[in-house]
Amino acid sequence: MRRTLSFFLVAMVAIGTAAGVRGVSDAATSKSLSWGPCPADVGVPTLECGTVEVPLDYRQPRGRTIEIAVSRLPSKKPAERRGVLLTNPGGPGGAGLSYPGLIANPIFPQPLPQSVQDHYDVIGFDPRGVGHSAPVTCDYRLDQMARQIVPYPENPAEVVEEATFAKTVARQCATSATAGLLPHITTANTARDMDRIRDALGEPKISYLGSSYGTYLGAVYTTLFPNRSDRIVLDSNTGPGGYDYTTFRRLALGMEQRFPDFARFAAANPRYGLGTSAAQVRKKYFQLAARLEKKPVQGIDGSVFREHTFNLLYNDASFPVLAQDWQALDTGRPVSYRPPATADDNKFSSHMHVLCGDSQWPRNLRTYQREVARQRIKYPLLGAAAANIGPCAFWPSPVERPVRIGDDGPSNVLLVQNLRDPGTPLVGALELRKAFGHRARLITADQGGHGAYVLFAQNKCANNAVTAFLTTGQRPPHDLSCAAESS
Repeated sequence: MRRTLSFFLVAMVAIGTAAGVRGVSDAATSKSLSWGPCPADVGVPTLECGTVEVPLDYRQPRGRTIEIAVSRLPSKKPAERRGVLLTNPGGPGGAGLSYPGLIANPIFPQPLPQSVQDHYDVIGFDPRGVGHSAPVTCDYRLDQMARQIVPYPENPAEVVEEATFAKTVARQCATSATAGLLPHITTANTARDMDRIRDALGEPKISYLGSSYGTYLGAVYTTLFPNRSDRIVLDSNTGPGGYDYTTFRRLALGMEQRFPDFARFAAANPRYGLGTSAAQVRKKYFQLAARLEKKPVQGIDGSVFREHTFNLLYNDASFPVLAQDWQALDTGRPVSYRPPATADDNKFSSHMHVLCGDSQWPRNLRTYQREVARQRIKYPLLGAAAANIGPCAFWPSPVERPVRIGDDGPSNVLLVQNLRDPGTPLVGALELRKAFGHRARLITADQGGHGAYVLFAQNKCANNAVTAFLTTGQRPPHDLSCAAESS
């Protein structure tokens, strides 16, 4: 998921039950990709780019089309090349065109291993509605984008206040210049686009590496097209329902499970003055949140403070920065952190399109008020914000039922998951593992943070097992638990 809390179907009667028909990718053959320079904003000179034409509505395959922007980091060892590895960095609504270059960049502690790069052309793409692939808009105003942090409501009246904002955003999305795309910006359609990319690449099968929301996209793809899936790796898993209201509320659970790692770090470093025990650091969190709610500092109120803390729990490398920010807020010194001031309408708009288009969210305001009150007690660090109302409550009904993840297909799925992931807690991986049945194996790593493979993930046991699967096809014979490793 994107590192923010500001996230988040009449059935397709014409879709049958056979995999090819259900996926609708056999309706036409895609043209071969022509590679050339990437758009300037991709910023990775080693990548090549092209476009694939796909139907806007797969129920009408000969109707209106859109173009999907695709990138490629070619294997430098054709003799070792197995095929293509499609990638997705998460979101929903996250651009992926530059992602192959990002994960291969040696500046990260754990870049994509060279052996994997040798075995595959690594493929990125902007999903439909995002970036260079038929971008959508909700006509966000600057003031609306400035308040994308979901408030932490203290009472039912504040949920009502947020509902007014959410309803306005939903109406803007439904009446914008790209409103005709709105029903079709879904995970299932993006998965169908992936199969068109496969066809345009001339490949009989694709391998896949997806993180966070990208795990749901990969799960949907290999469900719709099981016989076109080669080696599927899903890292930091949302669960079989994707980003629905249940998954969004679980952000609060994720923060509760991850926060003790930071609390121990802060307690072990008394120079920050946040407490000498994990319990004292937790107490300091609530003191700062309450103080900032009454009197914001440099644009940081209680809700901003909670989300900033949540975001910097994504990897251990951010702990010193987070502790310094807390210390500055606690002592009245200037704060280096500033709430994000972005004017990226498409980032927010595409996020909402997928979040709300994939599944039906509760419609009743009282449902959110009750859940906010319950989550505030159950998960006090973040619960009320994660349960708050958003535009999905006022979104048009989805046009397609969610894809049901099951065990029909080859045993070629590998899930990898940190035990203490704030963005996608372990429970989602366990549910997805159960849904896949014999198709999947699960690797858990006794570490915290979001992302268990490459970039900042440093558990050698987990990293080596995933690399072995991608390069040799060998999965652990059973689910694998990787012990904690000292950094």
